[in-house]
Amino acid sequence: MSTPDGVTTAPLTSLGTRAARQLATTTKSEPQMRGISSRWLIRSLPWIDVRGGTYRVNRRLQLSVGRGRVRFEQNGADDVRIIPETLTELPALRGYADTEVLRELAGRFRVREVRAGEVLCEAGQPVTETYVVAHGRLTRFTAGAYGEEEVVGVVSGGDQLGDEAVGQRDPLWGTSVRADTAGVVLALPRDAVQELTARVPSLAAHLEGYAARARLPMNRRGEAAVPVQAGHVGEPTIDAGFVDYELAPREYELSLTQTILKVHTRVADLYNEPMDQTHQQLRLTVEEIRERQEWELVNNREFGLLHNTDYDQRIPTFTGPPTPDDMDELLSMRRKTKLFLAHPKAIAAFFRQCNRRGLMPASAEVNGHHVPAWRGVPIFPCGKIPVGPDLTTSIIALRTGEEDQGVVGLYQTGIPEEYQPGLNVRFMGIDQNAIIRYLVTAYYSMAVLVPDAVGILENVQIGRTPE
Repeated sequence: MSTPDGVTTAPLTSLGTRAARQLATTTKSEPQMRGISSRWLIRSLPWIDVRGGTYRVNRRLQLSVGRGRVRFEQNGADDVRIIPETLTELPALRGYADTEVLRELAGRFRVREVRAGEVLCEAGQPVTETYVVAHGRLTRFTAGAYGEEEVVGVVSGGDQLGDEAVGQRDPLWGTSVRADTAGVVLALPRDAVQELTARVPSLAAHLEGYAARARLPMNRRGEAAVPVQAGHVGEPTIDAGFVDYELAPREYELSLTQTILKVHTRVADLYNEPMDQTHQQLRLTVEEIRERQEWELVNNREFGLLHNTDYDQRIPTFTGPPTPDDMDELLSMRRKTKLFLAHPKAIAAFFRQCNRRGLMPASAEVNGHHVPAWRGVPIFPCGKIPVGPDLTTSIIALRTGEEDQGVVGLYQTGIPEEYQPGLNVRFMGIDQNAIIRYLVTAYYSMAVLVPDAVGILENVQIGRTPE
């Protein structure tokens, strides 16, 4: 007896398995899906039921303005320009609306290339220029208590140096700045700012208002201070005050992810044994929606973590790969950090750095799962965090919960035809092609209650470094 491929086999003397299967009941699995991930972010967030579809975050009045990042346009290696509208990311120019003045101010910046190892400014010297870093990495350092060099921070693309001297008389550099890599900075002479201020009354008034706000009493977080006294004796007059609030607090509206599920009536009527076809279609559709929901919570420009983290809470790595020092600095920027989120390749890069130092990261048990941890804080893998073409990514640190003024998820329960909390499935009818249609919708958003609830370690290099 020959098979179709020409191989000769002995004739069967009993019923073969292929024929026997025609009379047997096959045991089947439910439809499987490779795209389902652990979705640790969705599982870790405390979710708040938002009635009315909007969540308002009320905060104390903030006097100090956060430091944003200036953006650039480049037309060749020697033509790098500041986009004028982004100058309002400088604290002193926040809220200034005269685009013509901003355009003139941007035109007064001069491109300067820096070499690796070059000292841009020295501590204690007069501030004569304001710098904006277009490219490269610079280190801020000062002399330690015993004369040694003490690194106090890293400056990278879009960051500023010297802009805090606006409105001060005879300002001095508080730290020295040295270029770690070759790069490009744009320098604005202090004399140019003073000349333009003397000529443009609106700019002078804006800068004077900024300087006046900076002189108001504030706490270490930049909020309007409340006068208190401690340690007094006798019957002195006690200072009085009040806690002021922001007049225009941010409001978060619920976003949504939707799709239309189609099921043919013939399939729903005839092929529902042993599994409900509509249920299986819906189950996998909901899984896909939840995957997209977590992607939005990380990447959405309106409320996602990567785009809504305060710039003061973003730090670059010191050397490129994520080291224990970088993770310690990220951890120290907030209280009660509950979790880290990192791309799996970033976690592997961090473990390589630990191995090089002879360190063994611990693990933490979360809902019966053992996950890697650093300083007792679990590190959850999140493939939704993007990896750039230069093999760099980010590591996110979160404090969660309303009670701890952290990050909270937002949804609304009790919506019509609810299938899961915040997700409903609505019957849309049967069309003339006998197709049943269901509208599947998930409503959600995310709110950061105070800026230091989220921190990001940026420019995390995940490529292998030579030994």
